Amino acid sequence: MADHPEFHATRGGNQQNVSDSPAYTSDIDNASKSVSKNYDEKLQNVHEGPLDDRSSDSVKEVFDIQAIDPVLAKKMALANQAIDTIGMTSFQWKLFFLNGFGYAVDSLLIVCQSIASPAVQQEYGLPSAHIVGIPLASQVGLLVGAGIWGFSADIIGRRLAFNTSLFGCAAFVLIAGGMPNYISFSAIVAIYSACAGGNYILDATNFLEFLPTTHAWLVTFMALWWAIGYTITGLLAWAFMSNYSCAPDATPATCTRSQNMGWRYLHFTCGALVLVMAFLRVTVIKMTQTPRWLLSNNRDEKVIAVLDKIASKKKTVNPLTLDQLQSEGVILHTEKSVWSWLRMKSHFKGLFQTRKLAWSTTVIIANWFVIGMVSPLYSVFLPYYLESRGADTGDDSNYTTWRNYAINQIAGIAGPIIAGVLVETRYFGRRGTLAVGAAITMVLQFGYTQIKTPAQNVGVSAAITAAS
Repeated sequence: MADHPEFHATRGGNQQNVSDSPAYTSDIDNASKSVSKNYDEKLQNVHEGPLDDRSSDSVKEVFDIQAIDPVLAKKMALANQAIDTIGMTSFQWKLFFLNGFGYAVDSLLIVCQSIASPAVQQEYGLPSAHIVGIPLASQVGLLVGAGIWGFSADIIGRRLAFNTSLFGCAAFVLIAGGMPNYISFSAIVAIYSACAGGNYILDATNFLEFLPTTHAWLVTFMALWWAIGYTITGLLAWAFMSNYSCAPDATPATCTRSQNMGWRYLHFTCGALVLVMAFLRVTVIKMTQTPRWLLSNNRDEKVIAVLDKIASKKKTVNPLTLDQLQSEGVILHTEKSVWSWLRMKSHFKGLFQTRKLAWSTTVIIANWFVIGMVSPLYSVFLPYYLESRGADTGDDSNYTTWRNYAINQIAGIAGPIIAGVLVETRYFGRRGTLAVGAAITMVLQFGYTQIKTPAQNVGVSAAITAAS
């Protein structure tokens, strides 16, 4: 795919597609003078003293990239400093909203199939008494999508997944709403979950690789979009599932299609919403490969073009030049094909390059494994536990069920907002915020096992959603 013309804005008399008006040129000259001194000092730091002295504390504690590939380390430092010097522009703010849409879509689709599953089961029955196929299909799809898209993004770049994953989600969500039986619906759920899994992986990566360090907190704040996705689905479920679903005690013999259109309406509406978001992602912003990915593939010219484009959004200049990048040398093994065994292997080997990095990778994988295991067990087992304890969680009508669900999801919006503030405070930071959030969630979940009334059920579960 040809690069967008904006990416070819360069300095020094070469072809450029930004305005050549005297006023614009004056703005650029003034901006250039204001940033050049600061950037020159940073540039000098790249060449004086070990790189790890200038790295963030979190990176130094895990690995020293200079020991792995000194050229890549210096080029990354130069590019990152250029992004910091340029600062936050309208380009990154657009990414925040459009990548945030992707986050919202992922959470929206994960709960969409979960909401639909009981209604689909009522209408079509279970093909197997031992396996509930819809949630299983969703988890398998998410696993496959995350694996394929996450790995391929390092090989072919981030742009393809960013531009296509939402279209795949939209198409198959719309198709899912018309499926005539349980098995076909489960199959389509697996496909759109695979698309969502790939989209989720790339949203944060794309956004982070364009962000100046002064706004790194926005990555944490991106979780707000996840809560928004849950909230949208919860409100739609309240509207559709409350009014267009079979009674809770209905069976396949008594639950007809005309009585059970709610889950179909839910999928049609969510699919249409995702389709609108997909069009916005390819029309509002012209996505390119991220500077870090381009650097790792030794495509220095493209890096400069991308940084030039970002700088033009703020009517300033990119302080990094092609000569500065190329003077650092060539990244290891970039002369080989991206499909070569050596480079393919490096994507996995890199996660375990040093002892501390291997430990960090292992702990993160184990952490997500436990979260993925405990979360469904909690949601499946807890209702039976509460019932055995004599808890009164309210009537089981469709209206009450989906009203309480919507309240829970709305409460969840508060959590990311609070976390986004706390991670930037002196006394909490990232570790403190994570620890406090986990501790509060733990206390609330233990407390939830003791609820006895409908009000306690709604209040404590909403607090758990916000804290977690």
